[in-house]
Amino acid sequence: MTVTAAAKDPLRASDALAALARFTATTRFDDLPAAVVGKAGHHLLDTLGAALAGADSVESTALLRMLTTTEPGADACVWGTGVALSPRGAALVNGVSAHALELDDAGGCDHSGAVVVPAALAAVAAAPAPVSGADLLTAVVVGYDVARRVLEACGGYWPHNEAGWHSTGTCGPFGAAAAASAVLGLGVEQTAHALALAGSFSGGIWAFVHDGAMSKRLHAGRAAEAGVTAALLAAHGVTGPGEVFGDVWGGFLRTLAPASADPAALTAGLGREWRISRCSLKPYASCRSTHSSIDAVGAILGTQRLTADDVAGIHVRLGPAVHGMCGGTDIATLPAAQLSLPYAVAARVVLGSAGLDAYDADNRRSPHVSSVLERIVLKVDPSMDRDTEPVVTLTTRAGAVHRKQVTDPLGSATNPLDGQAVTAKFHQLASRTLPSAQTEALADAVGHLDTLDDARTLVALLGRPRPQEDRT
Repeated sequence: MTVTAAAKDPLRASDALAALARFTATTRFDDLPAAVVGKAGHHLLDTLGAALAGADSVESTALLRMLTTTEPGADACVWGTGVALSPRGAALVNGVSAHALELDDAGGCDHSGAVVVPAALAAVAAAPAPVSGADLLTAVVVGYDVARRVLEACGGYWPHNEAGWHSTGTCGPFGAAAAASAVLGLGVEQTAHALALAGSFSGGIWAFVHDGAMSKRLHAGRAAEAGVTAALLAAHGVTGPGEVFGDVWGGFLRTLAPASADPAALTAGLGREWRISRCSLKPYASCRSTHSSIDAVGAILGTQRLTADDVAGIHVRLGPAVHGMCGGTDIATLPAAQLSLPYAVAARVVLGSAGLDAYDADNRRSPHVSSVLERIVLKVDPSMDRDTEPVVTLTTRAGAVHRKQVTDPLGSATNPLDGQAVTAKFHQLASRTLPSAQTEALADAVGHLDTLDDARTLVALLGRPRPQEDRT
């Protein structure tokens, strides 16, 4: 096969790839609107909290055990532990931890925080010179932007995921590569190669939805690892395909989104419309598609002053897409329960919340929760499109009927968590792994990240293990 000029210089092959590479390599902190900076700080803090809470999850523990026997220690920390790995290994484990408890953000690639933040912080350890907090924050914003744009170029969340691809794993590597490249200070051409290489590392299928397999959590970590690997390879002269986004045989969009591709989305409003602005933070430890129903049943209970004993039945009318993703009632495993809309509603009714504690094994086995779960009926409405939120109807034992549809669930871009709520969530989660003084220092470091001369100050706070006497 003839080596074309595009293989040597990817900037000649694709206008979109060239634009994304220039955007990644040249965007500076001063280019970011104040609202974008504030939102990026919230997502960074939220991701760190989710990852620290997930640091001792089954998936992260198994992965760390595997890596510490195959990979020598290095200088990139595994958050919430005393272990250090290579930047690639740390990105992998930290990405899995961030997604392990279904508490990370959504609306990006989809779970951009669990992909971009671990990659960016891992790259700090590999950077040839200290990286400022402002540059780190800029890299996070750029990573979110690129990851989401690739998903939009695939036709958007629903078409891509309904085709069987888990977008966190398929589109995430591009965002991770962008963030890592920005942290490493790669030039435009090297960045283009990193983004192009990320396409070859893409992967992740929705087969986990049928049995609650742990593979879902691995997709975020693998995407973060892929992005760091792509950036490091590009920095060492390895080339990527210049036609990664081209309409050619083997191109990313033609291969993964042949029926839904929208290549123009890669660059529409680039540098003016910031994709992190449309991302959401999770107040509940469940799939984002369950949150509207949690809010709806909570609103009915609150306004009508009802308890679980008052509930005769709950009917949820929902679209085929949401039902296919979250309509199951298998709650034997944590991953399965977190994908179950009926369980989320039952937990809210009986336990008063759908937070992380509501998904403990004891609560999942609770006869009170099971009793309400048996009274929940889902009805698929083919006329409801993919983005229409479910309609919840609660019937009381007295015969009263109350109906509610929440179109802007708490935590969404149109109904965001405020700074106080984001910080409270962080402390609640991070305190499961770290002592309070350390969580306070972390929150303060993130809050003043733009003033840090060296982002390793933040990283050092993540890598300290919790003192043995504080473990309970």
